Amino acid sequence: MQQIMLMCRPGFETEAGQELMDSAAACGLFGYFQPIRNAGLVRFTLGGPESAFELMQRIPLDELVFVRDWFLVLGDCPLPARDRVGAVIEFLRGADWQGSLASRLETRLTETNEDRDLGNFARKWVAPLSRGLREADMLAQDSASAKGDRLELLLLDFETAVVGLSLADNRSPFPQGIPRLRLPASAPSRSALKLEEAWKVFIPEDRYLDYLGGGRKAVDLGAAPGGWTWQLVQQGMMVTAVDNGPMNPELMATGHVEHVRADGYAWRPKRAVDWMVCDIVDKPRKTARLALDWVGGKLCRYTVFNLKLPMKKRYEEWLICRDILLQGLAEAELNCRLRARHLYHDREEITCFIERLD
Repeated sequence: MQQIMLMCRPGFETEAGQELMDSAAACGLFGYFQPIRNAGLVRFTLGGPESAFELMQRIPLDELVFVRDWFLVLGDCPLPARDRVGAVIEFLRGADWQGSLASRLETRLTETNEDRDLGNFARKWVAPLSRGLREADMLAQDSASAKGDRLELLLLDFETAVVGLSLADNRSPFPQGIPRLRLPASAPSRSALKLEEAWKVFIPEDRYLDYLGGGRKAVDLGAAPGGWTWQLVQQGMMVTAVDNGPMNPELMATGHVEHVRADGYAWRPKRAVDWMVCDIVDKPRKTARLALDWVGGKLCRYTVFNLKLPMKKRYEEWLICRDILLQGLAEAELNCRLRARHLYHDREEITCFIERLD
């Protein structure tokens, strides 16, 4: 297997491909990428004798920013109008894969797909395809006998499926890297979904209470009208919302929010808090230094902040901001973990998470 299919936000195919190419080169593995423009898909091909499987074993998905999810490509399977299930079975018999697969089969569509007929077909096709694969001993009969790797079928159209394999210990827990979230009617703005997604991506589900529970204190910089403040309040936190603009009246009525009319970049708390969050739209390097000031000064233990990327050289700007953050944390001699991801609910920004481990 020499190829990996990457999934990213449509329009960011070049950034995702460049990121994996650089990460692979750092491991001594070299390849090239072919973006499927505005489809949120990138084919990455290894150029040497090394396998794509080796690359995915050496690079954790969690370390990538623009790649939401990925899988090893077994090949493109033509789908005839009749007996598409049989076509997949015959394709797998000749493909380079070994052993039983997980009991779960995942069918995917491109994020930009607007063909409802193809979507309906994908949903209805899962059951007969799974049954056919089990009867052919190509899919585990139950979870106890499954290896954990998952068979992936990406339907480009009715005639072609990209068939692949995702590794149990190195894939997104969400299909195509997209958590399916719903915006409650009480949320002041859709930005609330960004913070919720950040928590789901950066915090282990079994440790939510450790990070978010216990009546913690938080600061929301650039809070108005209160989407991120609302999420913090939902976790029972007492929040200082810093913004010169007006806050949502219903949110203020909760009694959990103190509204401070001030510049989010200049304001500092008198005492340290647990969380600082920031969704201010400004120059990304300025926001990166703001986060460093809070973490380095031990004004917060955890911070989630967005970096608004420029229209051109988005990947290059992230590398500059990453170096600013890593160098600053090293100079502060703090034991911290930095993670970043281009979330589904982000647009031209990426979301970063820093936690102090000391």
